Amino acid sequence: MRSPAPRIRRSIKRKTRQALRLSKKSLQLILMLCGATLVALISIGFAMLADYALDKNTEWTRAYPYLIWVVMPLSFVLLRWCVMRYAPYSAGSGIPQIIASLSLNRESPGKLRLVSLAQAIWKIPLTFLGLLAGASIGREGPSVQIGAAAMLAWGQWCQKIGLPLKGFNTREWIAAGAAGGLAAAFNAPLAGVIFAIEEIGKGLDLRWQRLVLLGVLAAGFIVVALTGGNPYFGTFHSSPLQENMFAWVLLCAVVCGVSGGIFARLLSKGLVGCAPRALRHYIHNHPLWVAATMGLVVALLGYLTAGGVFGTSYEVAKNALMMMPQDSEHFSVAKLLATVASYWAGIPGGIFTPALTTGAGIGVELARSANMHEAQSVFVLICMAAFLAASTQSPVTASVIVMEMAASQAMLFWMLLASLVATVVSKQICPHAFYHFSAGRFRQLALSEDARQAAAPGKSATDR
Repeated sequence: MRSPAPRIRRSIKRKTRQALRLSKKSLQLILMLCGATLVALISIGFAMLADYALDKNTEWTRAYPYLIWVVMPLSFVLLRWCVMRYAPYSAGSGIPQIIASLSLNRESPGKLRLVSLAQAIWKIPLTFLGLLAGASIGREGPSVQIGAAAMLAWGQWCQKIGLPLKGFNTREWIAAGAAGGLAAAFNAPLAGVIFAIEEIGKGLDLRWQRLVLLGVLAAGFIVVALTGGNPYFGTFHSSPLQENMFAWVLLCAVVCGVSGGIFARLLSKGLVGCAPRALRHYIHNHPLWVAATMGLVVALLGYLTAGGVFGTSYEVAKNALMMMPQDSEHFSVAKLLATVASYWAGIPGGIFTPALTTGAGIGVELARSANMHEAQSVFVLICMAAFLAASTQSPVTASVIVMEMAASQAMLFWMLLASLVATVVSKQICPHAFYHFSAGRFRQLALSEDARQAAAPGKSATDR
């Protein structure tokens, strides 16, 4: 009779291998969750700084309103100079940099340069100063770039010390950090996943592993756990209209589609593309004068709206959802122009929240024009989603973000319908999605820098 010892030993070895495999998978999950925690903590700190800057901006602009004519152009010049001198890849939103990085070949040095922590970290003080001055910008786009840079740095450090991360590559770390940054910025975990798939992954061959998506969700849930589950814009208490809801949704979608398409086209073409041909050379070669002029434009729009367009205009959107009257009759136009001017200045700052508040202004004005004051919050909610969708051409992301930010699950169908129609209308005005169009510029900038470094080693973008 054969001894059972060999069979027992084989069984023990098999069980040991299975336990070790489980341990490696568990360790990978722990490392991804640690990265998500890092992104969440940075996002919380950034949000606190941004809120402090907005509060201080409200204080000084009300106490010394005449100073806006001096502070804003000088601040825009300072911010633009810092970008040109120290952080050429930190200008604008931050989302185009992520898309550009993901689209570059693995061998390109520019792939990592676009999302380097050294470049992305500049977003925090520069966005803080921009909000403090009164630029019409948001912190969500910068949070995406910072989240991607932080997650990538964490993944590189884990690999450097030999921790088991088999199967993960640079692109997945970048995508997970970017989507986690958005989820953490908006307290919207589900929106982060949708954003990753619909916006970041658009036109790219990305593998969405289970651990990557769990990391995105974790970043959002950690922020919710640490700061509370209160929706960003408060809780939406209204319900769909009993009569003609479909018609009103289509009206909101068309108006937001047209205005959002114009907004996206202005951002995509830039000041050089919109200016008369005779002025383009001057504009291209005098960025600091352009920044000063854009600062004066934002100051003028702020003066006309009693400061309503400064910063994110968060309070305007929140008050509109809470059925409170709006002070300025033309807030939406002023906010749109202030955001375009801030972007044209070439300073860091996102467009997500400014787009949402512009949509809120359109909703108030449509409700007022239709004499539907009792349904103002419905119009505002629909227009927030529709204008953001028209601006980014990402209808599902826009709908889910607004749903989570206003706890308005009952309105999701109508927001999605409006977002889809608005996106179709917007594409007739701006055929290419703004983020991906802008990503092409950063991609070209990175490739040009690669060529310069190949010709003259040791020379980098920050040395220019």
